[in-house]
Amino acid sequence: MPERGEDGTGVRTDGHWSDHTACRAADPEELFADGAGQNRSKAICFGCPVRTECLAHALDNRVEHGVWGGMTKRERRALLRRRPTVTSWRRLLDTARQEHRADIGRVADPGARLPEAS
Repeated sequence: MPERGEDGTGVRTDGHWSDHTACRAADPEELFADGAGQNRSKAICFGCPVRTECLAHALDNRVEHGVWGGMTKRERRALLRRRPTVTSWRRLLDTARQEHRADIGRVADPGARLPEAS
């Protein structure tokens, strides 16, 4: 079964994540815009099935330019400053996604038992 993207749609897992981006057909000038153009770029990201992978790539590789994973270079720099001890954004974001899915599963199944406090 294919993975699910952030919007709940299936994401093909063959090939590289960049093969499945919502922006792959966009004008590169749009993705590396300044000012108000960045908001248009970010809008493309919001429905992207591989948004998390894209953001993790930009953070892990300290990409300085453009909008990646719905964040501008300024937003990414601020995040990196706030979380200087993160060694793998990919691992952190994958873990957060799995925990989020588990939380959604518990809400969807009201009979599910919550873990006991230790």
